[in-house]
Amino acid sequence: MLYQWREAQRAFLQPLSDWALSASQMYANPYSPLAHVPGAARVSAGLELMHRLGKEYEKPPFDIKNVMIGGEEVPIIERCVLNKPFCKLIRFERLLPKSLSHRENDPSVLMFAPLSGHHATLLRDTVRTMLPDHNVYITDWVDARMVPLAEGDFHLNDYVNYCIEFFRLLGPEVHSMSVCQPTVPVMAAISLMCSLKDKARPLSMTMMGGPIDSRRSPTTVNQYATDRPFAWFENNVIFRVPGKYPGAGRRVYPGFLQHAGFIAMNPDRHATSHWDFYQSLVRGDMQDAEQHRRFYDEYNAVLDMPAEYYLDTIHTVFQQHKLPNGTWDVDVDGELLRVDPKAIRDVPLFTIEGELDDISGSGQTEAAHGLTPNLAPAHKQHHVAMGAGHYGIFSGRRWRELIYPKVRDFIAAHPSRIKTR
Repeated sequence: MLYQWREAQRAFLQPLSDWALSASQMYANPYSPLAHVPGAARVSAGLELMHRLGKEYEKPPFDIKNVMIGGEEVPIIERCVLNKPFCKLIRFERLLPKSLSHRENDPSVLMFAPLSGHHATLLRDTVRTMLPDHNVYITDWVDARMVPLAEGDFHLNDYVNYCIEFFRLLGPEVHSMSVCQPTVPVMAAISLMCSLKDKARPLSMTMMGGPIDSRRSPTTVNQYATDRPFAWFENNVIFRVPGKYPGAGRRVYPGFLQHAGFIAMNPDRHATSHWDFYQSLVRGDMQDAEQHRRFYDEYNAVLDMPAEYYLDTIHTVFQQHKLPNGTWDVDVDGELLRVDPKAIRDVPLFTIEGELDDISGSGQTEAAHGLTPNLAPAHKQHHVAMGAGHYGIFSGRRWRELIYPKVRDFIAAHPSRIKTR
């Protein structure tokens, strides 16, 4: 019933939120008489804050229209390369002019976005930064409430098979990049492809802030997953999608619960941020106010996760630690195979962590190096981004100025399959 109550609350708040926005504009528009009454700026700011606290946040667009390449402005078009029930594989096609036709041979990167509550657009800055030097693809995960029951379930093992299918589709000349949660299934997929000697395995793998071994430096997120028995999650956070959506009846971990968890991790920080937003509006500092709007338009837009996938992740990644323990079996092409990272011999590895990451603790991503003893040390690289939190390793100034150049150079250093003995 919780989901139904949530929908009732949404239906109640939406008209109030719309009214608050209209009223806010009445007190802010210089052509309105109300804008000239004493305290109009404070009233307008309070009403806009009310609007933003009550509104529903839908998935925002990537909104990457163009990038600068070689001093020229190049248009970008999003194209769906493959449309799966639970994921769309998107290519950001660069419409290169003839003078830049040689840039068509830039390295191709398949970017795996997290399926952990937020939309893939959370990696907008990551994509935009990569595009001048790379052909970029991204996994755009579908909100589970929009997937009809007829499409069946979606498990963590299905995620691994999606990864393998995407690699096979794009061919062997692609580099992989996974951010946060997908580091685990992507490493599993690459391990399996190496075991099968699949020629479509990627040229390299960059893994950023992921729970390869969540036993290292456990965070609040890790403790939440381990302090409760598995049955607790199935009984307390899994609900069925209401009838108004295409996925009616599907069991999901609702996005609004995930969002509540995000807020609960740092309530003081979010309260301060909203107070600063109010003050910016009162002062007329529209630049700071717009930065707040952009951040929370993204942060507050969440999706539902398939229940099977969420529960598998709790069990496999955070409670049983099957990847580092070597006990994970996945059905690939009708055959049950053991995930064995020791099979990785010719896919160079670059792991990146944030010094202040409060979601994937220190050493959790670096653990990938210990799981790949047959990959030569010369083809392994690790970087700790000092002063960076979880989001700072793939978005913002530190990502653009300090981390991305290392990622770019790592990819450029491996233009073809490395030789092994």
